[in-house]
Amino acid sequence: MSAVEERPSNCQYCGYDCAVIATVEDGRVTGLRPDPARYPYGSQVMAACRRWPMNVAALDAPDRVNWPLRRVGERGSGKWERVSWEVALGDIAERLAALAAESGPETLASAIGGPHASFWPLHRFMNLFGSPNNMGIGQICWNPRVWMDMATFGWSVEADIVPGLTECLVLWGTNPAQSDNSAFWQHIRAYAAGGGALVVVDPRRTEAAAIADVWLPVRPGTDAVLALGLLNVIIGEELYDASFVDAWCSGFDELARAVAPLAPEAVAVTCGVSADDIRRAARLFSCGRASALVSGRGIDQIGAAVAPTHRALCCLRAITGNVDKPGACVLAEAPDFVSELAMEMSDAMPASCRAAALSSYRTPLQSYAGYDALRALTERLGRTPPMRYLTSAHPDLVLRAMEEGRPYPIRALVVQATNPLLTYGDTARVQRALAALDLLVVLEYRLTPTAQLADYVLPIAGALERPVLQVHGGIANAAYGGPAAVAPYYERRCDYDVFRELGRRLGQAEFWPEETLEDAFASQLLPAGLSWEEFCIEGTYWPRPAYAKHEALGADGRPVGFATTTGRIELASEFLPFHGGSRLPEPVLGGPKAPRRSLTLITGARRQPYNASMYFENSRFRDGAAAPEATVSPACAEALGLREGDAVEVVTDAGVARFVLAVAAMRDDVVSVDYGWWHPEWGADERLGGMDESNANHLTRCEVGEPMIGSWSYNAIPCDLRLSEEPLSWVSKNDCVSKKG
Repeated sequence: MSAVEERPSNCQYCGYDCAVIATVEDGRVTGLRPDPARYPYGSQVMAACRRWPMNVAALDAPDRVNWPLRRVGERGSGKWERVSWEVALGDIAERLAALAAESGPETLASAIGGPHASFWPLHRFMNLFGSPNNMGIGQICWNPRVWMDMATFGWSVEADIVPGLTECLVLWGTNPAQSDNSAFWQHIRAYAAGGGALVVVDPRRTEAAAIADVWLPVRPGTDAVLALGLLNVIIGEELYDASFVDAWCSGFDELARAVAPLAPEAVAVTCGVSADDIRRAARLFSCGRASALVSGRGIDQIGAAVAPTHRALCCLRAITGNVDKPGACVLAEAPDFVSELAMEMSDAMPASCRAAALSSYRTPLQSYAGYDALRALTERLGRTPPMRYLTSAHPDLVLRAMEEGRPYPIRALVVQATNPLLTYGDTARVQRALAALDLLVVLEYRLTPTAQLADYVLPIAGALERPVLQVHGGIANAAYGGPAAVAPYYERRCDYDVFRELGRRLGQAEFWPEETLEDAFASQLLPAGLSWEEFCIEGTYWPRPAYAKHEALGADGRPVGFATTTGRIELASEFLPFHGGSRLPEPVLGGPKAPRRSLTLITGARRQPYNASMYFENSRFRDGAAAPEATVSPACAEALGLREGDAVEVVTDAGVARFVLAVAAMRDDVVSVDYGWWHPEWGADERLGGMDESNANHLTRCEVGEPMIGSWSYNAIPCDLRLSEEPLSWVSKNDCVSKKG
């Protein structure tokens, strides 16, 4: 008789890693259900989620990569041979060593994404190998906010939404109903239903905007102007917290003079919103006992306006006194467990390798010199920021090094948990650069368009097959996750195992003491006084943070303040002018400069149940959302003579992509296109899985835009919209690989 067990584990199909209970029979998962006893707690969190049921069928899905594959034909030809792990890792290590001997270790770059991976093993491998060139999309996701938070407050802040205490919540450039659809979205809905004031800043009338007290449909790229306009109202009407400003803010008078010309009427013209609504939003945010503000990728992806927008949002929190108090925005604590920095062993990389980082000469803040200067400040109060995220190499510069060998050649790339042919700007350029590599290694679940160009595709353990410990980049005293339910099927391996074995083959053996990822997680938790087994019982570690930490007394008997140059919140920065920035946030407009086009494009739209370029192989998902959409307002569609369901082309200076037209409430001058679409069922023999037709990144360019961080524009792009002369293949050919869902 077969043995049947119920084992705790975690869904890993989004960043929440919700707890589940797996039914396991003879080492195979046969059933799954939510586990409300562990993080994120409560059955309602998963009730509306369509992703977690994927876990069981995905373990045996016919398109999963189960063994190491080596390319035997031309790149993209779809011709592979199955090889052993010994052969694959031996050949990869040998080729990396040879390339490093010829061109230096910096000739290796990496690309990361998420959320289905642990990134520190890759970063540790890169540090010990001697390459500073970890390429990601940090410049347009997470990094801008964290950099500006730390420059302003001395560390990052997070919203602390407390029902009955938080009186106003602002959501800026984020749509949690689609990008999240989990605990956070449920929390927002409950907050609004309980009478809390909600302000939403978004060009689209999202689900959150539909329940908001004030919806500000900002013209894409003008967010910095709008934020400064809110500051104008709060300062001009003396709605700021004068006692907090006097005690804890530096540069208030400078800020007041800078925003004085930005009256609501002037801002309304630039931003395309109502002056009365600007005033109302400012009053709501500044007049309550506590207000919180949450920003998202919508403003991380507007190029030159990114840094001033985030700086202005920091100033909004600060002058209203909504910093480090209950129900407002709390300054995160340093982790009790081993930090992300220590896990990735960033300090082990030689100084000579750090000096070779490709971002250093173009993005002075997001560089190792910028990081060192920031770290010197934050460590005054015992907090060390993660290094590899905040110094990630700019894709524009990495691609140039691949294409042209400037300032030195990038000849090898390791890709983990990302799909650059769908997720990086200027797809045609990315394809040319990848094709020019001597060695491309992709760690993946299936043959994505990027994997189809690889020399090696390595099969990676996924949800239920690998333990998980999420630590929010190491900038908070919070962790969540849990154990694997089963050992990896077939010959799949955890990402940790791959980088540990490559490292051991390349002389790094002493730096990989733990044999398994679970062992490494156990070591990471030890300083918190928590064993791995104890952690897995509840699946979370999150001591409530202290408030008003700046008022705590130091060894000299005086308040410790903030980890900034002045010891105060810096409305006027003493730090940023040394790293390419200005003292004050400025009314910069985002988006590329281009000849006049009729509309403005935003490209980052997510649509449940998909996530970035993932899950398009699921036939049940495709039945409900079968085609990528370009969405406009009813008035825009009428003016262009288009109807819902038409096949349309979106045109920018970068290229053309084709979508099905959808109509929804939003700004009349904006087109919003879905992101990440491709045809998993087509295979390599049909244009790399059909990734060309509806790829939003054929409409974008990945260029150094913002001067300190390098953020480029995925939003606020001039575009035209027209009827397509040909039908879309999504309409005529959409049968999927997996019929199991």
